[in-house]
Amino acid sequence: MSTNSKADDAKGRAKEAVGALTDDDTLRREGKADQAGATVKRTADTASRKLGDAVDAVKDKLTDRR
Repeated sequence: MSTNSKADDAKGRAKEAVGALTDDDTLRREGKADQAGATVKRTADTASRKLGDAVDAVKDKLTDRR
């Protein structure tokens, strides 16, 4: 998990908790949205890493054939 997504997740959890304590539905929704954004970032980072690994594996196979 990247540091940025960890911060977004923590920020979202804090907003959601404060929203719950103060009965502020808008703040609660913002917190959930921040957490969802962090999940999207983590997923994109993972996909990017896996795609890079796959490209490297293909490059290695093509280099080995020569």
